Amino acid sequence: MRRLARLLDPYILLLVATVVIAVLLPASGQVAEGFSWATKIAVGLIFFLYGARLSTREAVDGLRHWRLHLAVLACTFVLFPLFGLASHALVPHVLTPQLQDGLLFLCLVPSTIQSSIAFTAIARGNVPAAICAGTYSSLVGMLATPLLAAWLIGGQTALSASGLVELVCQLLAPFVAGQLVRRWLIGFLTRHKRVLGYVDRSSVLLVVYTAFSQGMTEGIWGRVTPVRLLALLCVEAVLLALMLGVTWYGSRRLGFDRPDRLAICFAGSKKSLAAGLPMASVLFGAQASVAVLPLMLFHQMQLMVCAYLARRWAPDAADEDEDADVASGPEPDGPAGPAGAPAQAPVRAAPGAARTEGT
Repeated sequence: MRRLARLLDPYILLLVATVVIAVLLPASGQVAEGFSWATKIAVGLIFFLYGARLSTREAVDGLRHWRLHLAVLACTFVLFPLFGLASHALVPHVLTPQLQDGLLFLCLVPSTIQSSIAFTAIARGNVPAAICAGTYSSLVGMLATPLLAAWLIGGQTALSASGLVELVCQLLAPFVAGQLVRRWLIGFLTRHKRVLGYVDRSSVLLVVYTAFSQGMTEGIWGRVTPVRLLALLCVEAVLLALMLGVTWYGSRRLGFDRPDRLAICFAGSKKSLAAGLPMASVLFGAQASVAVLPLMLFHQMQLMVCAYLARRWAPDAADEDEDADVASGPEPDGPAGPAGAPAQAPVRAAPGAARTEGT
């Protein structure tokens, strides 16, 4: 029981509680309009902070390890979407059209940064490469996710001319603004990292409440049954297993060493809840509550499975390091190499870091 409690992300429990509140007490009328405007401001704030935190210098330095980053991007924006398109075959017998659209949107969302780093560190993989891989995925996802959603999901998204303007104003413009003022804000952001983390998470909770309130007032939730939810969980378990297998064994076939394979596996098989939820609120409107459900479920599943794998693989890495030490002598002390280069020293995440999803 204690092990299960450690695997459960407390933030997921807050998300579930927010969904329950939205189901029992949905906002309507002028209150709903107020929440709608508050959500737009919150989404802009999320992406402003997102841009201010991303280091462009690390991204440029990481280009040295371009094969690894190309592999992660291919998994995130090519292989995942192909699996999502294949799920069309499950409609209508296994998934409803709305749940399938949500599953496909999940496959288009960029990878995580924070939890990818944490899991790679626990397993003693290439942490600098995981940092850069998550950064590139987030940067590409700013444009790739909405465009792929408009192309592959089509009429279910709101990416018309006016929707494109709204997307730019709510997502891209704040992100670019954050990048432009980063040099003046990075000190403040670093000093108040914990407080701003609460701002991030509270903003996402607001997005979730507004989306699910709209879903309740529109009567969307009457179309989702427990049997369909169970089927969705099974489909997502298969999807996660496929991506973990492809990233782990595929990277070995491509000639990557073990630290790089760990970075590819953890960065290439996961999806960002923090980036996906605000995008869904802009792209799907009132349909966002059902569209984000697959992403929320997949998020918790990936954390539990990857936390188990990271801890399971960590002793193997320690054994390999001991063998290397015996063969070549002690390694000199010092920090890891440049971004994107193989890690020079074992790095371990702080307890509980793997359970935190900031991006």
